Amino acid sequence: MKNLLFLFSITFLLTACEKGKSVTEKNSAKTDSAEWKPVDSTVATKAWMEYATPGEMHKTLASYDGNWTGVTSTWMENGAKPEISQSECTNKMIFDGRYQHSTYKGSFMGMPFEGMSIMGYDNAKKKFVSTWIDNMGTGIMHAEGDWNPAQKSIELKGKMTDPARPGKDCDFREVYTFTDANNHVMEMYGPDSKTGKEYKTMEIKFTRKN
Repeated sequence: MKNLLFLFSITFLLTACEKGKSVTEKNSAKTDSAEWKPVDSTVATKAWMEYATPGEMHKTLASYDGNWTGVTSTWMENGAKPEISQSECTNKMIFDGRYQHSTYKGSFMGMPFEGMSIMGYDNAKKKFVSTWIDNMGTGIMHAEGDWNPAQKSIELKGKMTDPARPGKDCDFREVYTFTDANNHVMEMYGPDSKTGKEYKTMEIKFTRKN
């Protein structure tokens, strides 16, 4: 049944693409149809199958499923003394091992903190992709990054809303380093509010709970 649903989805997507091509050709004044390159249906189906099939990078994420405790260090300013708090995290692969859903609970400046992320590996882009939301904002953070086999880490880069500068985004960077099967570290970097230069804003050291 799953295979039938999967093939149906692929057929639907291919049909949608073909319809999109026809619309593009009929409305060349709105879009540049010269950019569209025709693809044989067999080639397209094979590409979609490869795109949708979890691989080694997905297995890497899956190996960190489970419950974790975290020690969080937060720096409000560059060079300031960090605020230390405790947190918990639960990771679980979803959609047959294609994405990792993570939920976080802890505290920030004495207030309850909750967050959620979705991370996956885009087979077509050859990059890790992630989104993040929490109860201390109203936006959605997006990031993409690469696997560093030498460091056993993922470095993600993206942009986020800067509430202090309305209408402006700021760059941020996250680094996940997988120390061993029972430990990993997340580091987050962002701009200093006074200088705009990057500094470490947060670090969470995770230890497997069970």
